Amino acid sequence: MRIILYTGKGGVGKTSVAAATALEAGRRGRKVLVMSTDPAHSLSDAFDERVGPDPKEMAPGVWAQEMDHGRLVEEHWAEIREYITTLFEWQGAQGLAAEELAMLPGMDELFGLLMVRRHHREARYDALIVDAAPTGETLKLLSLPDHVGWYVDRILPIERRAAGLVRPLVRRARSLPPVPEDSFFGAVKRFYEAVAGVEEILTDRRNASVRLVVNAEKMVIAEARRAYTYLNLYDYGVDAVVVNRLLPETVSDSYFGSWKEAQERHMRTIRESFAPLPILTARLFGREMYGEGPLLALAEDVFEGVEDPLGILFAGRSHRIVRDGGGYEVILNLPFAQKGDIELSKRGAELLVRVGGQRRSILLPDSVAPLSASGARVEDGALRIRLEGDGEDA
Repeated sequence: MRIILYTGKGGVGKTSVAAATALEAGRRGRKVLVMSTDPAHSLSDAFDERVGPDPKEMAPGVWAQEMDHGRLVEEHWAEIREYITTLFEWQGAQGLAAEELAMLPGMDELFGLLMVRRHHREARYDALIVDAAPTGETLKLLSLPDHVGWYVDRILPIERRAAGLVRPLVRRARSLPPVPEDSFFGAVKRFYEAVAGVEEILTDRRNASVRLVVNAEKMVIAEARRAYTYLNLYDYGVDAVVVNRLLPETVSDSYFGSWKEAQERHMRTIRESFAPLPILTARLFGREMYGEGPLLALAEDVFEGVEDPLGILFAGRSHRIVRDGGGYEVILNLPFAQKGDIELSKRGAELLVRVGGQRRSILLPDSVAPLSASGARVEDGALRIRLEGDGEDA
């Protein structure tokens, strides 16, 4: 099943673009489910029709779903919640407050991603379009398996054995915090395996990809660039950037002159920052974009010249960052570049590469940004940039 996950800064129009993608694919004869994992659901607003927790047909070939995490809580979180609630009650939290605290921050979005796994297993649709939470929350969730895998594999078994030893003592001493039952540790491991299963699905570049939705605005682009950096780092395939709400050429009123100039300047930044990804664009329409007709008009803009809205629009990775001895190498695929054509500089977290008339701008992860660029070489059709030490940028 083809899976496309749309994310972006809140308010850029990702829900509209996700719904428009589903409608365009349905119009072309595909069977598609568009699903929201954002707790602030807005698919109902986009379709101008109520969407519930079960898939509901909105148009021929198009179903929509807004997550109700209640069922998934019982399936994946019930035993874990029971112990956490007991622990909060021991600390003084009362009844309902303890139960609410046991639902940790971000659980709504996480349960939404677990629903991706369920739909992938059931395979009732040709494609699943995911309207995800804003980029910050989505990145935290997508990186979760990498962050907790070591704990689950190595520390959790030790804690499980230790709990078995001290549990009889703790039961007799009420002043000590409650020790989890063996079922709790089993539930934690199963929960981790379910989340890791989502990661396996979403990092399968043959079938899954992420699309970043942006507006031509400075802060929106900065967040999207950061998201792109970390999606690359965690091996999620990004196959397109959708630039939404561009002022049309027909707008000539002088009042919008500075806005148009700013958008043109920001579009240059977008092309430099996300090359060689396809940059899809949609104009700012003269009305709110909700309902089937306007959403199909939006899809016509976004996918103009695109053969298949569900296709993999870009395969591979624009760059990789790998550890090399005491430093790192940034590897860019530049198959036809010659060493004499390349100019390289680094300012803070930004790595700037110019090849002939083309300019690339790469935002580095926080852990690598303080390093300085100490050299570069062209090898096997790739530019390899060495980062090390604490020297000044140049």
